[in-house]
Amino acid sequence: MTEDEKKEVGCFRFGVIADLVNRNDLESGELERLIGERCARKWQIPYSDRTRISRSTILRWMRLYKRGNRKLESLYPQSRSDQGQSRTMDAETLLSLMSLREEFPKVTVKGLIRKMEERGMAPVKTRLNTSGVYRFLKAYDLMNPDAPGPEDRRKFEAELPNDLWQSDVMHGPQIIVNGKLRKTYLIAIIDDHSRLIPYAGFYLSEGLDSWLDALEKALLKRGLPRKLYVDNGAAYRSKHLEQICASLGIALIHARPYKPQGKGKIERFFRTVRGDFIPSHPANTLTDLNTGLEIWVGQEYHKRMHTSTKQSPFTRFSDKMECVRAAPENLKDHFRKTARRRVAKDRTITLNGRLYEVPVPLIKQRVEVLYHEHEPEQVEIIHKGKTYGFVRQVDIHVNCRVKRDKNNNPTIKPDKNPAPKGGKLW
Repeated sequence: MTEDEKKEVGCFRFGVIADLVNRNDLESGELERLIGERCARKWQIPYSDRTRISRSTILRWMRLYKRGNRKLESLYPQSRSDQGQSRTMDAETLLSLMSLREEFPKVTVKGLIRKMEERGMAPVKTRLNTSGVYRFLKAYDLMNPDAPGPEDRRKFEAELPNDLWQSDVMHGPQIIVNGKLRKTYLIAIIDDHSRLIPYAGFYLSEGLDSWLDALEKALLKRGLPRKLYVDNGAAYRSKHLEQICASLGIALIHARPYKPQGKGKIERFFRTVRGDFIPSHPANTLTDLNTGLEIWVGQEYHKRMHTSTKQSPFTRFSDKMECVRAAPENLKDHFRKTARRRVAKDRTITLNGRLYEVPVPLIKQRVEVLYHEHEPEQVEIIHKGKTYGFVRQVDIHVNCRVKRDKNNNPTIKPDKNPAPKGGKLW
């Protein structure tokens, strides 16, 4: 399994246990209830055909995370001791199961295994595993799930500030950009407990870069939430976002497709923006639009009494400020992208069309590159968990004057033909 795949699995595991390890006030009964909920639901587990997680597995992940100083790497999967050995049923057995399923489409899994054994279609001296057969039939849509009954929906509210943030995007008014009309998008984040807006801003795109910019500003201003509830759009399903949240100890939760009821609070805020802010704050530029929004949110929305809470959002948020986690000083580092490169013989790597020099000991080694796209001069190199600091872009004109001594230490020779002061070298 590659490092990227291990990181993806680690982020998934953190998402499962985030609620259980981020709270110190859980009593044993409440802890068991939360674990039971996770055991009862179905999951899309990365690189696995399983859909359930057992209680012992959840407890093991919690132990690993705590013993590993709450680092995401502690949840990475370990390499199998039986690497290269198949643990699945052979192809002949699978084909027999499929043909028997066509003959008996409504029989239970146990009944199907029984018929396999009665007809001698099961492997000799091998007992078919019920869960393995079920997962195989489920993967090939050979199970007939019962029709779903009525759904139990209930109103909810987070108990404390920053327990839960909701975020979504609203289509905003058109503005003039470089002489042309452009559509805007309002990216907003709301605190579920207080209805306070940690950040809201208009952007020219609803893509991942715009949303991450809004999230970083919200974290800097209002601290870290324990959970982040977002939509199922491509930006919110980004592996980059999962890694950011996991590294900050934030549980990332996605709304179920076509179920907008769970985002009622942020949708209500958007309704207020459409009916109150936009009609009374016309603007022609993005700067004017965002300046007006910031003033309106801070001086009007945050100070207005909310009909449900009977308090203003700012007062309700401020009443329990002691439970708010401050953002770390190196918050910006958590938003860096990760790339992997192999160092060339001339000790260089290429990143986004730019050439960088790395230390000599890393020649021919695979390294991890941490960077911000808009800051090409801030590129950090990591190898086997150790940082080698920031690297610089290649200057081929300086390199042509580099001379090395017998210990391979570089020194720069003086330029034999320097340009005269106040003049040019022709």
